[in-house]
Amino acid sequence: TIYMLTGISIGTIMVTSSNSWMLAWLGLELNSFAILPLISKTKHPRSIEAATKYFLTQSTASCLILFASTINAWQTGTWTITQMPDKLPSTLMLIALTMKMGAAPMHLWLPEVMQGTTLLTSLLISTWQKIAPMVLIFTTSNHLPSNITLMMGLLSTYLGGWGGMNQTHLRKMMAFSSIANMGWTLMTLTSEPKVSMINIMTYMLLTTPTFILLAQTSTKTLQDMTTMWTTSPTSSITLTFLLLSMAGLPPLTGFMPKLLILNELISQNMTAISVATTMASLLSLIFYLRISYLTSLLNTPSSSTSTTKWRQNMNNLKMTQMAPTAVMSTTALPTLYP
Repeated sequence: TIYMLTGISIGTIMVTSSNSWMLAWLGLELNSFAILPLISKTKHPRSIEAATKYFLTQSTASCLILFASTINAWQTGTWTITQMPDKLPSTLMLIALTMKMGAAPMHLWLPEVMQGTTLLTSLLISTWQKIAPMVLIFTTSNHLPSNITLMMGLLSTYLGGWGGMNQTHLRKMMAFSSIANMGWTLMTLTSEPKVSMINIMTYMLLTTPTFILLAQTSTKTLQDMTTMWTTSPTSSITLTFLLLSMAGLPPLTGFMPKLLILNELISQNMTAISVATTMASLLSLIFYLRISYLTSLLNTPSSSTSTTKWRQNMNNLKMTQMAPTAVMSTTALPTLYP
């Protein structure tokens, strides 16, 4: 596992520090291949299926990246990332990088892959694995077609909200939450990339303690959520605040990037799109509130009558990682947006 995590880290560092498309492509390939053993680690047919789907999707995206960068090098005579003036390679690169991140309409692989692997590997897929393609998208944001980016962002917010409403498995629900958040990130990518960067960083800050809490309490379905209060009230309250923060409710931290994105859209005279995006966030709010209701409002604090699990063996290292991120995920709004 340590070797695989080292390979993932080296691949991401190669992408973030490179100025050439060839070196960035090599970093993305190293990143993709290093996480495959982690996805298939459980030796279950579903995990093997998830690893195969992840490999095929990432390989297709990598081929598109190599194809787009080759066309760009043929037209401009350079492999530099920041020089992509033509529409064709920039559009192909946008499609390839959004496929790697799991944004609509190339999003169908993400829920299936996250459902087929463990919670902590799902955390890696939904956070760390998005850093490298996001850096490349931010680097080329001034060359990307704004209309296509806006349409992909709006589509991602709606499909992420609709897809998560009927889910009972939390990993699939978090995958659709990731798709919806990628839509919010794409909305201001061409007009104000810094706001998109704040949004994706805030999402990673929110997702990390959520997945760690779910892994620590062995919670995988909505049915497991109903017994969380009797097994760990503190975890139940913390998870409720984290989910409400991910939904974007003020005064929690998750409200801040959504407010900045809507402010930027309105300042660009795109009021109709900002209203449509706000309506899409209500879809995501439905399943966030459903999880919060099952977690903290359905059962009274009483002794457990369940025979499933009533005590967890808490890992001190994971809890020390979760504590500061959980605090920042729920109370950082006044410091980030005065």
